[in-house]
Amino acid sequence: MDVIYLDNNATTRVAPEVVDTMMPFLTSDYFNPSSMYDAASGPAAAIKQARRTIARLLGKVRPDEVLFTSCATESNNTAIFGTVAANSERRHVITSAVEHPAVYNVAKELERRGLEVDFLPVDRSGRLDMADFVRALRPDTLLVSVMHANNETGVLFPVEEMARIAKETDPGIIVHSDATQTVGKLPIDLSGTSRHLDLLSFSGHKLHAPKGIGALFMRRGTRCRPLLLGGHQEDGRRGGTENVAFIVGLARAMELMAERRDADEPRIQAMRDRLERELVARIPFLQVNGAGAPRLGNTLNVACHFIEGEGILYQLSSHGICASSGSACTSGSLEPSHVLRAMKIPFTAIHGSVRFSLSHYSTDAEVDRVIEIFPSIVANLRRLSPYWDAAANRPRPEAMSMMDSAAAPHS
Repeated sequence: MDVIYLDNNATTRVAPEVVDTMMPFLTSDYFNPSSMYDAASGPAAAIKQARRTIARLLGKVRPDEVLFTSCATESNNTAIFGTVAANSERRHVITSAVEHPAVYNVAKELERRGLEVDFLPVDRSGRLDMADFVRALRPDTLLVSVMHANNETGVLFPVEEMARIAKETDPGIIVHSDATQTVGKLPIDLSGTSRHLDLLSFSGHKLHAPKGIGALFMRRGTRCRPLLLGGHQEDGRRGGTENVAFIVGLARAMELMAERRDADEPRIQAMRDRLERELVARIPFLQVNGAGAPRLGNTLNVACHFIEGEGILYQLSSHGICASSGSACTSGSLEPSHVLRAMKIPFTAIHGSVRFSLSHYSTDAEVDRVIEIFPSIVANLRRLSPYWDAAANRPRPEAMSMMDSAAAPHS
């Protein structure tokens, strides 16, 4: 059975061109780039060139503002813990209630350490209210950390505007964004429209580079202590021998994403829109999480009322279709997604949400197969649901009242 992979917000296939770029540094040019002998000069030069490439693709920033890490989680931890450690005179942080666990759980840890953290709420479409953000700013605000796009719903946040407002309010506020879902998919100009951002995190395995490589843009002059102490690598900002093959792979993957973006973006969004349109038309009591908000063109999160997402995913998998119930970092939990809780998705739907996320390698034929299979899966599972009247093929009256009156609580 061929696999239909529609879980690209969790991880992506490594592009063959990226593998080709990496191979010399896994075979013949395996030397430690910090070594003094001539053979090590090739890997050292490759890192330098990769840093220049990534700096250019982020808006012609300085190459020394690009810090290589192992993943976006490390980048986020470095950005947040590092700025808190280097700026102890301020004790207030602003983030959102729908951040990826790599930011959300770090913010919770800051609360346990005695800092004050405001988790900005979102509406039922997953949008932030800018008035809430402005009200949250305080004289002792140290850090604003808000994601560029939500990994579960694809909802985009106005981080450029938030960064501008923060800096105009107080230039001492540091602004960070987790851009793991947008780097490569959307143009990011850290010298132009995003010039007020101080820190920006992302990861290679979301853009067709391998797992195990990430990066953190750190604007020159930003006070941030290292998370990993060790050697002199990364100008003393992150100890550890550089992962040469994966670094050059990340740079090549970003080049490919930039080269293909003009063709890929409209094609992928057209497939996503068609999938959304057909599922909404064919499945009653299905809602699109994030509808009405600006979203990434590759992401569709649908809530199927009256059934469990785990059952849907199991049935999809039996047909060779890979999707997700939310963040890959929390999908092993039976608890509802904190993102959907924050959006006040009704109790009848919050456990039945499924995310489809497309990529360069997705095809119309794959979308056709999901359109063919998914409605029957939902219909079959609903016949087993205690909320569904199988004889009448509709929700039971008490279930209908729960749809309108009960939203899942957020804690």
